[in-house]
Amino acid sequence: MATSIVLSSCILFTLLVLLSLTLNFSFVLSSSSSSSQMVFPLTHSLSTTGFNNTHHLLKSTSVRSTARFHHHHRHRHNKHRHHSHRQISLPLSPGSDYTLSLSLGSKPTQQISLYMDTGSDLVWFPCAPFDCIMCEGKYDPKVPYIKPLNYNNSADFIPCDSPLCSAVHSSLPSSDICAISNCPLESIEMSECQSFACPSFYYAYADGSFVARLYRDNLSLEPMSSTTTTQQQSLHLKNFTFGCANTALAEPIGVAGFGGGSLSLPAQLATFSPELGNRFSYCLISHSYNFERIRKPSPLILGRYDDQKEEKTGDGAAVTEFIYTPMLDNPKHPYYYCVGLEAIQIGTTKIDTPVSLKRVNSKGNGGTVVDSGTTFTMLPSVVFEAVANEFGKRVGKMYKRAIETEDRTGLRPCFYYNNKNKSNLRWRVPKMVLHFTGNASVSLPQSNYFFEFNGDEEEEGKTKKRKMRKEKVGCLMLGNAGEEEEGESSGPAAALGNYQQQGFEVVYDLGQRKIGFAKKKCSSLWDNLNS
Repeated sequence: MATSIVLSSCILFTLLVLLSLTLNFSFVLSSSSSSSQMVFPLTHSLSTTGFNNTHHLLKSTSVRSTARFHHHHRHRHNKHRHHSHRQISLPLSPGSDYTLSLSLGSKPTQQISLYMDTGSDLVWFPCAPFDCIMCEGKYDPKVPYIKPLNYNNSADFIPCDSPLCSAVHSSLPSSDICAISNCPLESIEMSECQSFACPSFYYAYADGSFVARLYRDNLSLEPMSSTTTTQQQSLHLKNFTFGCANTALAEPIGVAGFGGGSLSLPAQLATFSPELGNRFSYCLISHSYNFERIRKPSPLILGRYDDQKEEKTGDGAAVTEFIYTPMLDNPKHPYYYCVGLEAIQIGTTKIDTPVSLKRVNSKGNGGTVVDSGTTFTMLPSVVFEAVANEFGKRVGKMYKRAIETEDRTGLRPCFYYNNKNKSNLRWRVPKMVLHFTGNASVSLPQSNYFFEFNGDEEEEGKTKKRKMRKEKVGCLMLGNAGEEEEGESSGPAAALGNYQQQGFEVVYDLGQRKIGFAKKKCSSLWDNLNS
């Protein structure tokens, strides 16, 4: 009985949030094409900044991936903040994140780029005056579209008695929130606090945080005119709810949350256009940290399109180019897009994963989160060690271990490539296959899990510069998440990072609760969708 009451309350609250969004939200499409599909560019964060030292880039990205996953996994509770605030940890230096360009307001609009993140459930912007503590070196202030917005439209605040305000304040009752907003008692009792704004809320990250207020305004997404040829698609969302932050710790750039929460961008869009909001995909261009490839846009697709239509075989069975695995239900953490990872295959050896990676338990723990904001796939120690040992055993028969590179990058195993046999000009490494629930097996290209780079970059030592040995070096691009922790709310057991998602169109079908993978040449897909 108690469980039924709790679930009924959660459902009622969700319905109230959706109703509030529907009553206040609308959208306008400006496009020469069908409204069932819209395509926008994702830009790699290194496309404007670049990098000078591969070892440092790999080290900082490895640390960042680990920190982000630990914040997913060791989920903390705080009654003063939304239960889902466990978002991205920005890199120690510009890293492997993807940004989406948006415009806010009207007359005039202001353009800004935010991190696109399937692990976040809120859209927020840095707003002037913006005080960012410990933000030096985390972004290039010369890039205009990541500067704080000049936004101060008090008429568009969210009232304290709105379900949207409760959603961002850990589902606190509106009476409590309005009391914090200094709404008089008699007005609280009469439900007449519409003129009192939703109070500021605190948002926590793995290595940073911010304080923001909720507002609503017009939000627009537009493609880059320089890469779009015949079609100009624009998506204009009226009365879109977002956070406006004036203070942050180590978080200079905002986030476009694509997670499962009620305030995420897809959720708000779906209240008016389920066709667009309930299905989205992206195709991250394979780059291997090659600057020319990093500079190319990766397509983000809202809605369905022709390539996703199923075809029928002779016996009537449906055939699609996508390999689908079902999303795991998690009532305690519905914002995670988790799937079941059953095994990892190295060569001919299939390594079974523990049950924690395959399903979510009654406490909301377990599963493998598919995350656009984590760079390297993170595995618990027992799985990582089994995979790394099998990979190292096979590759170690042909190549020498590069222990110094492992120390400098945080990755392992790494190997030196000293090719004495000129007939063999390529690394010989075993294949890697990810086996998901539902007989969904995804074979990864070698570049998605093994990265080759020069080992002769100069490094500043304690006394003088020294040069590394000149062999090519290659490393396994997976992360060790450490020992599993069982707690009241420890979250996902593993994460599928964006580096392993390169070269695949990854579709999030929120209506049918499944995630699909299809091998694609993403640069060609971008060109085809915009021709």
